[in-house]
Amino acid sequence: MIYKFKSKAAGDIIMMGPNGDAFLRVIGREPAPKGIIEPGATAAAIAAIELALAAAEAERAEAEAEAALHGETLLPAEGVGLRQRLWPMVEMLRRAGAAGEPIVWGV
Repeated sequence: MIYKFKSKAAGDIIMMGPNGDAFLRVIGREPAPKGIIEPGATAAAIAAIELALAAAEAERAEAEAEAALHGETLLPAEGVGLRQRLWPMVEMLRRAGAAGEPIVWGV
């Protein structure tokens, strides 16, 4: 499935199914083919994303520290990281919340 998130306050964002599912889970939603994020829920969604990013970065830092204790180095993370993947959604959430517009998908 492909997600196309739309809002009158920002340009559309397209995500492949697994990434869209992960985004929805991060903000406390169950993946669904259709949905809406009301303007009043954008601040909580942004906070949930920031919390998930902090947890992922702390986990990576802990793994690097553990590897350093053993005289090893971790390989660089492959692909696009969570921060890069979710940043466009954070911007859309901010703009939609400020403009009082919902974010919808599947409609």
